[in-house]
Amino acid sequence: MIRLVSGEITGVTGTGVVVLVGGLGYLVHTNKKAALLPGDTVTLHTYLAVRETALDLYGFLREVELQCFELLLTIPKIGPKSAMQILDAADVTLIIEAVNLGDAGHLTKLSGIGKKTAEKIVTELKDKIEVLTFVTGTKTPDATTESYNDAFDTLLTLGYNPVNVRRVLEELGQGESTSTLVKLALQKLS
Repeated sequence: MIRLVSGEITGVTGTGVVVLVGGLGYLVHTNKKAALLPGDTVTLHTYLAVRETALDLYGFLREVELQCFELLLTIPKIGPKSAMQILDAADVTLIIEAVNLGDAGHLTKLSGIGKKTAEKIVTELKDKIEVLTFVTGTKTPDATTESYNDAFDTLLTLGYNPVNVRRVLEELGQGESTSTLVKLALQKLS
């Protein structure tokens, strides 16, 4: 199994990158968040998906993303492409929070993942997520997460795009009250 690919990016496709390693170019499917460009030198943690008609490499900048990807593959009816789409929509920390809360709605409203898929993720990963929780240092959500969630809901009610709201709130961090988060976010979103 190919577990790590390190080299220079020679091309970018719609779903991934071509990494030049020792004279061979490997097509590695990456998530959109990777934002890799030709000429970048990169090390990708990889998963080799073996099918009858193809060998596909999926690559991640962080090992914890690969571990989450592999956990998603343990869910019935979720294959590599679906798992990659889930990680495009939600980061590892968000998935862990939703599973720890046992709240599929948390995952749905913060990432745009469909309700049925979110419920599947929360249910299936409930007993498997401890490994990722330890690796990322993510804890069970507390009051600061509540203020984040309340601020998110408030900004959605005001009509702001969920993706932009999430990006701004992540930039602001946690630890602020709901009203402070909303006020600061409104300044950035305007």
